[in-house]
Amino acid sequence: MSVRLPRRPNLSRAAAIVALFASAAGVSGCAQIGDSVPSAFADPAKYDLYDCKQLETERKNLTSRATDQEKLMAKAETGVGGTVVSEMVYRNELISIHAQQRLADQAWRANKCHESPPDTPAAAAPAAPAPGATGPRAPRGLVH
Repeated sequence: MSVRLPRRPNLSRAAAIVALFASAAGVSGCAQIGDSVPSAFADPAKYDLYDCKQLETERKNLTSRATDQEKLMAKAETGVGGTVVSEMVYRNELISIHAQQRLADQAWRANKCHESPPDTPAAAAPAAPAPGATGPRAPRGLVH
């Protein structure tokens, strides 16, 4: 006579599913941190010694980096499992950029900086003389 041990595959499978959901719930709390923790992702004293010109350049660079990062995240979300990839690969960098932007903006306000006026192309470059206004030219075929 053979002895059969009771099998409990449903119990172990259910325990694995519960553990999976519990870990997913725990990790989802990390996504809620968002942009509320700037000091963890950026040096608070980084922009203290910047002047207005440096801050203006840095703010433009940070805005460009944030836009590029958001485009990468949007592109990643179009694929299969893209939301997970987007969050795991790109979110921390975007949070870091936003934290740096806030710190740069605080330094901008503390230094009482103002946007520099955009350069006008006509005022920046001297007017080029019209062709033929400088005098007669030698014929092109002659070599001196």
